[in-house]
Amino acid sequence: MAALKGASLIARRARPPLWREARLGLEAAALLRDPVLRGHGLGDGRGRPVLLIPGFLAGDASLGPMAGWLKRAGYRPTRAGMRANVDCSGTLVPKLEERLERVVRDQGKRAAVIGQSRGGALAKVLAVRRPELVAGIVTLGSPQQSPLAVHPLVRLQLQAVGALGSLGAPGLFRRSCLDGECCAEFWEQLAGTLPAGVGCVAVYSRSDGIVDWRACLDPCAEQVEIASSHLGMAVNPAAWRAVGAALERFGRAEARRRPPPRARRLRRAA
Repeated sequence: MAALKGASLIARRARPPLWREARLGLEAAALLRDPVLRGHGLGDGRGRPVLLIPGFLAGDASLGPMAGWLKRAGYRPTRAGMRANVDCSGTLVPKLEERLERVVRDQGKRAAVIGQSRGGALAKVLAVRRPELVAGIVTLGSPQQSPLAVHPLVRLQLQAVGALGSLGAPGLFRRSCLDGECCAEFWEQLAGTLPAGVGCVAVYSRSDGIVDWRACLDPCAEQVEIASSHLGMAVNPAAWRAVGAALERFGRAEARRRPPPRARRLRRAA
């Protein structure tokens, strides 16, 4: 909790240029013209599972284009099952864990987890809790180092949701989630390091209009800088290329981690 309090002090000084978020439409238009949309440079997913977790206030639909892109490339994308990412982290993580267990059990392979903004924090905690289920994570504009290092207008939204949750509105996090028992383990795990054998790529942008980019530089991760708005990372061609490259690396690492089924059968027969 001491780390969280220190991060809160940093967050009070954060004031990213919110006007830069107006680029979202231009980024979506650029994606339609970019070869990456048609799978250029993206290898065959070979049925590897991918769990996608949206950001604060967003739902599964925000990462729908990316899910479709991955499916066309042979991956098995799975949505987080969120209409809006506003619930208590201590409640969300067990639900995501159950979903991840089903995906891995059905596919017989560890999953990659992609999380945008707050979704990246949830992805990291999933990997810390259940490394046997996670091959690697990709975070898109996730303020791992200082979760509240966001534009003041966004902090007002956080406070509004927290106030409603504290008044008893269902499905919303509460003010006590910052320092209460319900999320104490979550904050400890978010501040920790990832287990060996779990890859991590943190995608960030210095021109992010919502999150202070310095808060995204998790020392556990390979850091990839792109030029993007915060919301636009869901449709930015450079972000998609970073995601594709990360998934390729995770796949190669998984192939080295254990022999393919045929090789195991031959070894047993010998």
